[in-house]
Amino acid sequence: MNRIHTIHVIPTLPKKLERLRSVALDLHWVWSPDAIDLFRRLDQDLWVHTEQNPVRMLAEIGQERLENIASDEGFLAQLDRIWHTFESYRKESTWYQKTFTNHKKLKIAYFSAEFGLHESLPVYSGGLGVLAGDYLKAASDLGIPIIGVGLAYQKGYFRQYLNADGWQQESYPENDMFCLPIELLRDEASGKPIECNVWVGSRDVALHIWRVQIGRTELYLLDTNVLANDPEDRKITETLYGGGYETRIRQEIVLGIGGLIALEKLGIDATIFHLNEGHSAFMALERIRKLMEESQLTFEEARLAAKSSNVFTTHTPVPAGIDRFGKDLIDKYFQSYWPQLGLDRRSFFALGGADPDKTDTTFNMAILAIKLSATTNGVSQLHASVSRNMWKDLWPGVHKSEIPILGITNGVHAPSWISDDMRRLLDRELGPRWEENPLGTQMWKRVQQISNEEIYRMRERLRRRLIAFSRKRLRKQLSQRNANPSEIEQVGNVLDMETLTIGFARRFATYKRAGLLFSDRERLLRILTNPQKPVQLIFAGKAHPADEPGKRIIREIVHFARDERVRNRIVFIEDYDINVARHMVQGCDVWLNNPRRPLEASGTSGMKAAVNGVLNCSTLDGWWDEAFSPKIGWAIGHGETYDDVKLQDKVESEALYDILEEHIVPLFYHQDSLGVPRAWTNMIKDTLEIVFPRFVMARMVDEYTQQAYLPCLERYERLSEDGFKRTRELNSWTHKIQNNWSAVKVLDVVDNSPAQLHVGESINVTTTVSLGQLEPSDVCVEAFRGPLSGDRELQKGDGIALSFIERDERGNCIYGGDLLCDSSGYFGYAIRILPCHEDVLRSMEMGYVVWES
Repeated sequence: MNRIHTIHVIPTLPKKLERLRSVALDLHWVWSPDAIDLFRRLDQDLWVHTEQNPVRMLAEIGQERLENIASDEGFLAQLDRIWHTFESYRKESTWYQKTFTNHKKLKIAYFSAEFGLHESLPVYSGGLGVLAGDYLKAASDLGIPIIGVGLAYQKGYFRQYLNADGWQQESYPENDMFCLPIELLRDEASGKPIECNVWVGSRDVALHIWRVQIGRTELYLLDTNVLANDPEDRKITETLYGGGYETRIRQEIVLGIGGLIALEKLGIDATIFHLNEGHSAFMALERIRKLMEESQLTFEEARLAAKSSNVFTTHTPVPAGIDRFGKDLIDKYFQSYWPQLGLDRRSFFALGGADPDKTDTTFNMAILAIKLSATTNGVSQLHASVSRNMWKDLWPGVHKSEIPILGITNGVHAPSWISDDMRRLLDRELGPRWEENPLGTQMWKRVQQISNEEIYRMRERLRRRLIAFSRKRLRKQLSQRNANPSEIEQVGNVLDMETLTIGFARRFATYKRAGLLFSDRERLLRILTNPQKPVQLIFAGKAHPADEPGKRIIREIVHFARDERVRNRIVFIEDYDINVARHMVQGCDVWLNNPRRPLEASGTSGMKAAVNGVLNCSTLDGWWDEAFSPKIGWAIGHGETYDDVKLQDKVESEALYDILEEHIVPLFYHQDSLGVPRAWTNMIKDTLEIVFPRFVMARMVDEYTQQAYLPCLERYERLSEDGFKRTRELNSWTHKIQNNWSAVKVLDVVDNSPAQLHVGESINVTTTVSLGQLEPSDVCVEAFRGPLSGDRELQKGDGIALSFIERDERGNCIYGGDLLCDSSGYFGYAIRILPCHEDVLRSMEMGYVVWES
């Protein structure tokens, strides 16, 4: 068949049910219990069968059932109420509108390779995508003007199942795109799909665009599975993180460059561009190219302008996790592109930190993103510190504590993850404001008034639901493996409704150490089988298809779980996804996380557990390094790092066993006459009070808005005034700095400090500096002051600005000022000179620093 004509057939809904379609296509229902209840009410079994996908459900439901429900007045009243609630939600005044009345031009384009919004839209693999999905939901709640840009994967990430030996297998079922909660955008006049094109290598690739409605927010997914495309190009958006490096670079061209082209096609004029990881960094190049073409700017001028409104979030704490492409791929896909930027091959490669003359060089997408973004941030305070150390060579001479990488700790969209029980409890005790404005710390103090008994009964219900869910999944897993009927029948004995339940669910990368708890199996056996105080474990997670060590860990856990002594105490739930995660973070008693510090950039599963009243036990890594308090959980170790990983595993596994035996298990089973562990439930209340206002997505969105988006917007608006006049002036000034910086020197430093000073006293510092052809207005001269370490090094400090006094007879510049000694200890200072300009967001970002020698 040379040609196939396509027809899109949609369900015939009775007129009274037409609003069901619009509700199903607005993922606001994901965090609307009333809407979810409506779909369950339509057909409970079909809701489960379609994996809670309302669009697929409406496609498969019988016409007779639709006709019957159309005469159900109760159902129609509920549908009408939900529809009006959604409409009111979109129209009501938002937090952003009330807080930032003068920033109406802000519109953020948020690029990410994956978005985890709900299990019914499988275009995600794990934490990065779930974070991006939560971010769009929170942006909707707060009214942040944001647009998501991603890829529409025909097969998404792999589905996991285990063979009889416990070895992970992968399958890639195709998504029926027309049965997902998304809409293919069509031209209103012709009815044909809206199409745009991006050049990928030697071919022009057509893209279709799917829209995902998320309350007030929209996400656009690009699709290369277009009939007019070459068969190879149709597969570009086939799988998430599938294929080799060539597939990856083609996907990233479509995401970055194609994403920008798609926004233009849709008439969306974004003012801030947020790169969620480096996958979309080619977008920054396309912005430069467009500015050069449309505003007649040079490459350097366009780079300054585009960079001023780009924000880059890095999620990777190790260089091995960064996308890198070899010379052959960069040549193949960009040799016709860099001339459009006015660059030669060497200059283009340098943007990605590569040298084309070296055989082993690679083009680094994170370096490209950092170099072309005004703001770079890590996803926890510890991760920001790790990232500053990892990327310090990009800013030679800048003190390690001042490398311009911010720390904006991740958060979670609590309404998407908390149980209905917890939601009802918070609604009753705190009122609706906990969801509208979750950052009010005073409000959260009221959780202490909730009775311990009520808290614990709620937690018991959630544990029982998780166990029922786990048994159901286990039966399904055994049936798919053609297990013995007697083995399937025994599933009813697996896990106990009253037993302390510990959950571990995440990607099975080796640094996450899913097997740490199994280091001493005899000791673990004693903990699990204690007749008075038993413990049970629920595990879930996928290993990357190429990660053999990760697959071995899964297999070892499954084999251990088959030991007759513990076969009712351990369950491994296959095919970890958002649905499994939701049940686990709601139903476990303890959330276990034991990565090797500092390799967990943030981690958000523990936050999701915490907002459900689950207590955390974790190494001090990622978010837990900030959150930990003995009031809300347990820390494995004290934040140590080890050169010998085997020693680390031994020490920390023994520490974990000690915590379980001496703290967690006794505390859980220390119950009063009503069967309530009061000390345990007090910790639950402390967890809710502390975690909710600090680690929800609303706080994270607020920090991005205040620390990144608005400063970048103000800078871009200045630089683009009068046909980018200030951009051209800034570029001329930058060249002036570059051409004259080698002549800048600190010549002399004089202070009046005695051997000792008292707190509150000051010392006067005077320095003479040579600026060459630069003027005092071009630089900042500072005394960098801070506490000294044992080796007399400044570990951190603050730059205290010194004032220009005069020029001496040789033309050198004299600066001076007072340094206040505001605390006791052993301090030091050093004089430094930085370039300074009102249109440079942060002095450090240029990477030019001269220190006193």
